[in-house]
Amino acid sequence: MTGVAFEEAVAQRSVERVPLSHLSIELGHLYMEEFAGGMESLRRHFRRVAPWAQAAARTAAAKPGGNRPRISTCFLVDDYFSRFSTPREVIPMLVAAAEENGLVIDYLARESGCAVADEVPLAKLVEQALVTDPVPGSNGIRPPTTETGWLCNGQRSPNTVAIPAMADKIWLPPMQNAANRHSIFVDVELWDMENGMRRWSCPFLAAVWQLIRLGLLRHNGEVVTTPWQVEELPDDWDKLPAVVQLNPRAAAFSAYRTFSVLGSRFLQVELAVRTILNQVSIDPIVLDQVFTRMRGEQMELPKELVDRIDYVFIGE
Repeated sequence: MTGVAFEEAVAQRSVERVPLSHLSIELGHLYMEEFAGGMESLRRHFRRVAPWAQAAARTAAAKPGGNRPRISTCFLVDDYFSRFSTPREVIPMLVAAAEENGLVIDYLARESGCAVADEVPLAKLVEQALVTDPVPGSNGIRPPTTETGWLCNGQRSPNTVAIPAMADKIWLPPMQNAANRHSIFVDVELWDMENGMRRWSCPFLAAVWQLIRLGLLRHNGEVVTTPWQVEELPDDWDKLPAVVQLNPRAAAFSAYRTFSVLGSRFLQVELAVRTILNQVSIDPIVLDQVFTRMRGEQMELPKELVDRIDYVFIGE
């Protein structure tokens, strides 16, 4: 046959672009125990967060060419592990407490939206994108992450009971891949089972949350979790979109980089998040889109995904 051109399937795929701010600032998470403290508890939270969020915004203000930085803020509410109150009651309280401390919440997100949003199984998409780091000398006795629900950053201690050849070994330590002198071994539970259904872990949902904020997730080439503006807040969390735009003048929800101000109790969670993200494979077309736009804005971005994520952990 003549006159026939062959192209790789990947070149024919249409992948939607997502608007990007320069920086996404997370103003915190809200769980049932924090809400139980009432309005004064929320005021205290934002009073502690404000100096760090404002400092991050000032740092992002120095852009090449003198361009004004695009900065958006967000806040995450836990409606996955526990249900409390209603959007109609909670959201106005959050907005008011933030404004009293000079902060504006541009976007509010539901944690259950990191599992499923607009009928798209986001957590499952990220699980399918996991590429676990193989350990030299692995014997294959341990089932893959997709079966066990556990992911680590190195070699676990061998199970000497299950491996007869190692019967003479009393104990061997776990070892981190690419350790810097000494290992910091991390083993993360991605899910457990509840009533015959998967219940995704807090670190895994938080990893999905970071990928959403960085604008790196697609489903069949389409953007996921597009923010919605709502005319009236509902009385049921399930009736609220996964991401709600509260400020109509806000910059884009997703951003080149993220910054989160979190309580110190989240430090271990975010260590697990970074362990997970180090083993997530992002669609190369999406990555190319981000770096092409970055160069167009005369910016520089770290190649490693986790290096685009920054935090401040503050005491309770």
